[in-house]
Amino acid sequence: MNSNATSQNTKNKKNVVILISGRGSNMLSLIKAAEHKDFPAKIAGVISSDPDAAGLKIAKNHGIKTAINELKTYPDKTSADRELTKVLQKWQAQIICLAGFMRILGDDFTEQWHKKTINIHPSLLPKYKGLNTHQRAIDANDKTHGCTVHFVISELDAGAIIEQTEVEILPDDDAQSLAQRVLIEEHILYPKVLAKLAAK
Repeated sequence: MNSNATSQNTKNKKNVVILISGRGSNMLSLIKAAEHKDFPAKIAGVISSDPDAAGLKIAKNHGIKTAINELKTYPDKTSADRELTKVLQKWQAQIICLAGFMRILGDDFTEQWHKKTINIHPSLLPKYKGLNTHQRAIDANDKTHGCTVHFVISELDAGAIIEQTEVEILPDDDAQSLAQRVLIEEHILYPKVLAKLAAK
């Protein structure tokens, strides 16, 4: 009875593919969450835009298949996006999680995967899209900072917000100390949002 229930639970889990470009710390938080038997998603694969990304080794160490989608190996971004879609379809992706994926995906891709692609960003969007978010929040004398999970569209960090977590900016914070505290919250928020999305 328990064996059949476990098998059924595995079948019902949504296939998730994670896109990375670097160390993959948010990727790892999703992998660890998905290892729990009650988590409603399983990590079907990891795709990196950088063949040297440290996250690839982490994924392989967890027995997760990997692929490379490096922009410079294609004639243009549209071709790279098409090849990305081919891999996602081959792996039967149902949800795509961007975790430090340093490339803006095009209109065709984001329309095809509309409401199936999410990203985590280290700011309280719509504030501070793009890079250097922690220093920008400090320079603006903000009292709070944080992280946002949002749906991905072709415009940078502009998709509909799903959920956010606030982090207090302390008087002695610099960009590094603030980034470390925000990252802790990212690792909590991203699996939580993925679980809600996969359970639908």
